[in-house]
Amino acid sequence: MIINTGNRTDIPSFYSQWFYKRIEEQMVMVRNPYVPNQIRKYSLEPSLIDCLCFCTKDPQPMLTRWQEIAEIPQFWFVTITPYGRDIEPYVRHKQEILQSFRELSKRVGSHRIGWRYDPILINDKYTVEYHLRAFETIVKTLQGSTHQCVISFIDLYKKTIKNFPQVTEVSKADQFFLAERLVEIGKKFDIEIYTCLEDPAFARFGVNTTGCMSRLVLERAIGKSLKPEQSNARQGCACLLGNDIGAYNTCLHGCLYCYANYDRKLVEQNAKQHDPDSPLLVGHVHKEDTIIEVQPKSMEDVQLRLF
Repeated sequence: MIINTGNRTDIPSFYSQWFYKRIEEQMVMVRNPYVPNQIRKYSLEPSLIDCLCFCTKDPQPMLTRWQEIAEIPQFWFVTITPYGRDIEPYVRHKQEILQSFRELSKRVGSHRIGWRYDPILINDKYTVEYHLRAFETIVKTLQGSTHQCVISFIDLYKKTIKNFPQVTEVSKADQFFLAERLVEIGKKFDIEIYTCLEDPAFARFGVNTTGCMSRLVLERAIGKSLKPEQSNARQGCACLLGNDIGAYNTCLHGCLYCYANYDRKLVEQNAKQHDPDSPLLVGHVHKEDTIIEVQPKSMEDVQLRLF
């Protein structure tokens, strides 16, 4: 079973105490965002977990107790962008996050951590030239700490437009130009550029368009061959994104482009309902709730072990 933590919120940044409590109790509950009185219950017994998948803007809060999950197979994505507080108002200083990235890589191994440079947006401040300079600066710092960088271009979701009305799409010409140049920069530092659900034409520039958290990426991270049975989270997406234990409208970074938050007021309301001792990220189980126990099933292909 693959457990995801980062499609709906940033658990490592803001809810690490709760997460380690869930690991300690070997159980977590997740309220269905579309059917609120339905709760899924997952076992976190280490032998049943094929991989713990994290996606965060700041892994530092997890590092002090990382030894508690050191023996569980895992894969990390850390998002590091070149934006300031005008776009990412509550994200920690990027130099500090780069340091945390390198520290995490030393613990898990460079094959178990990827860097996300996304979403890419263009405006008068964050120009194409700005991105090229910033990207190369970050790549130099991360050389040897990872071999994968995922890029994407801003998607104009309804929530994004609501919170960031001045945002505009990146033109195809700029997308192609940046994709080609970022591949060239990445090659110099042994970092391969990936995309997920972007234009497949990027492949002609050397972009790996097979997906960011695909079966092959996770197999490389955990050293096992997988036979996933779960359906893809989005049509056309090859990534294994099911079993997410997070909750929407709970990430406190406040990034203007975020698709997972409706507005800051709702996020703060939900954060106040967070109880580190609750099996749910937000609030508690009520008597009218229906609990569905998810039967864990390993995805490992025991007939084909990688090493």
